[in-house]
Amino acid sequence: MRRTDSPFLHSPNRPSVYVAGGDGPYANTCAALAQVDLLPARGKRVLLKPNAGRVAPPGAGITTDPQVLAAAIDAFSKAGADVAVGESPIVGVRTQEAFDASGITSIARKRNCPMIDMDARRFVKVPVPDGLAIDFLKVCPEVLEYDLVVSVPVMKMHMHTGVTLSVKNMKGCLWRRSKVELHMLPPVKGRDEKPIDIAISDMSAVLRPHFSIIDGTVGMEGLGPSAGQAKRLGVIVVSADAFAADAVACSLMGTQAEDIPHLRIGAARGYGVIDLDRMAITPDSWQDLGSAFAPPPENLSLEFPNINILDSNSCSACQSTLFLFLRHYGNRLLDYFPSDTGARIAIGKGHEEVPKGTLCVGNCTAAHRGQGIFIPGCPPVSSQILTAVSGKPSVDSKDGHVVTSDTVVGGAPEETPEETKEE
Repeated sequence: MRRTDSPFLHSPNRPSVYVAGGDGPYANTCAALAQVDLLPARGKRVLLKPNAGRVAPPGAGITTDPQVLAAAIDAFSKAGADVAVGESPIVGVRTQEAFDASGITSIARKRNCPMIDMDARRFVKVPVPDGLAIDFLKVCPEVLEYDLVVSVPVMKMHMHTGVTLSVKNMKGCLWRRSKVELHMLPPVKGRDEKPIDIAISDMSAVLRPHFSIIDGTVGMEGLGPSAGQAKRLGVIVVSADAFAADAVACSLMGTQAEDIPHLRIGAARGYGVIDLDRMAITPDSWQDLGSAFAPPPENLSLEFPNINILDSNSCSACQSTLFLFLRHYGNRLLDYFPSDTGARIAIGKGHEEVPKGTLCVGNCTAAHRGQGIFIPGCPPVSSQILTAVSGKPSVDSKDGHVVTSDTVVGGAPEETPEETKEE
């Protein structure tokens, strides 16, 4: 079976989507899945791919609610499947640490459900036929070895891609830091869309989930995927068509799938349906469960007066870290910069040069360390930034780290040979 064929999708031209709300995450998930014939999973190995890419507690709107995972494990196990949970988190996060913090470890162990660190083994190189932005992907091997992959994302806005739902959640199936590479692509000739949006569409040509369970228990609005505000919605959306599930979730969030480039491009390529009129959505009153999410701000630099953010090809991990830091410590930061110029902060790999006195945040800015203060990390944590700017050991209650000035004066951390080797 190809990674894009779903045994649960009986009417590709009119996919079914089920929405449930009004109860808790476990009950809502069970109610939605009860309307789906899961018997095609009997005797199959099913990999549940949550959003557990960061270390965050349940209810923060960052990671998949553990009770949604619990219901999914129970439902697919009852259908006769051999179920596991797997994740490849953002760079710098250990998979088991993320599982522990999110509450997934507790519910998985209770059910004797294996938890897989999908970064532990070497990647499989998968070609992307007709890719516009990418030619191949480095895919975690379990994604190809399991019979069925179920995407279980959180309902979130996203500072780069508009939303992050079941289609984009499959980016967490890419091996280690190869996920970051999708944020550093050159413009695609003849296309107006951002390269990251085109790349996600390319990815979905070969890595679409066989089934989607979107967790809208507590989502995130504004500066998602991790620097926004938690928003309680209390809904679950399921479908065998990931694009259809995402389109319904978009509507519940107060936006339209047609306005989300990676969904629009993928649907135009025939990877799924985003036209709500072409779906069978249950119940008829599903739209009553929606509530508009605040979108990401169009100009992020306007959020922080007197702070000029120089962003060129950064990833969401570095952006989220920086914006969380500025939200909590932006006023303190200005104490260490000239009042007439304010603070200049560079993130991302695409800078040819940066002005003198620039605060260079993250490994991607290492080439410009001589221009100002350099903070290594992928991404660094807030305490590292505090220490680098003030020159004093800092403790940040937001990340729990204690950092001395010696921590931030050296070069970028070394990568393993496997990560740096050219393929």
